[in-house]
Amino acid sequence: MKSTDDAMLPTGSAIVLGSINVDTFIHVDSFPEPGETILARSSAAGLGGKGANQAMAAALLGAEVQFLAQIGEDMAGDFAREQLDSFGVSRQLLMTSDDDPTGAAHVTVNSQGENTIAVVPGANARICITELSQKFLQALDLSLAPITVGLAQGETSVEAVEAFARQCQALGIRFVLNLAPFIELNKEVLALADPLIMNEGEAQTLLRSFTGCEAPLEDLPSALAAAQLVAEKLAKSAIITLGTAGAVASDGAGSWHQPSPLPEQVVDTTGAGDAFAGAAVALLSGGASLRDAVCAGVAAGSIAVRRTGTASSYPCAKQLALLMATGKIWAP
Repeated sequence: MKSTDDAMLPTGSAIVLGSINVDTFIHVDSFPEPGETILARSSAAGLGGKGANQAMAAALLGAEVQFLAQIGEDMAGDFAREQLDSFGVSRQLLMTSDDDPTGAAHVTVNSQGENTIAVVPGANARICITELSQKFLQALDLSLAPITVGLAQGETSVEAVEAFARQCQALGIRFVLNLAPFIELNKEVLALADPLIMNEGEAQTLLRSFTGCEAPLEDLPSALAAAQLVAEKLAKSAIITLGTAGAVASDGAGSWHQPSPLPEQVVDTTGAGDAFAGAAVALLSGGASLRDAVCAGVAAGSIAVRRTGTASSYPCAKQLALLMATGKIWAP
């Protein structure tokens, strides 16, 4: 267990496989129509990619995070290293590609806090499986405490995610999968996920692909039923995030709804799902229950949407602990 600013959260050690991008944010009043040129209000740059975002979110809450990713040999890669250091994420497992640039994402945010994102994968898409396996084993020696949780997402290759999942299984490490974006994984790999984290669209695609279920996730009862079905048929446990409505989850024995503390104002939804996944994994790494992990996830997402950017909007342990204990959101 680690402490941050006198707040205690049950966190441990985790390894995160994932994407890393340099993000360019453009803030506009409204999205342009096809062929239209508009003037933006402002722009900014930051570190992103689902893997990096989730690693940083977990580290901010006190988890010891070993981050397994690939960057290019370029200025963007140098920026990525500096940012990981500033968030307390270990970059000792970073791989470098001589052929591909560091990944990039171009994010446009409108005045309602909605976003559109275009990603150039770059080095994220070309991770060598042999080197990945070697780096995974290296992480066990570098970690100060036993690694209890491994986390992956859908922004690296299918082969990389499946190799990572099987290595977690072989070493007795809990495998958590954020199926975002949706990728076609082997059913035996999906069965290792504990939990499998998705949004409503990803859950719908998963159920259609593997069970033939076409029922829409249009309300809370249908979301609860979908989480239960995924936990019974496809994964060890399941979480479906519902935006401002919080999340539903199932451990196979039953399903439940975790409402979200509603923010006073939604400023930017970019990376809120990553805040959820990072917070959930941070607590799971310290032995917390799935219920507590889901509670932490919705709280972290609720804080994140009140501020602009991705990792810059994520809570520290004290902020999250206050919200979970009192329902009061720390002023940004």
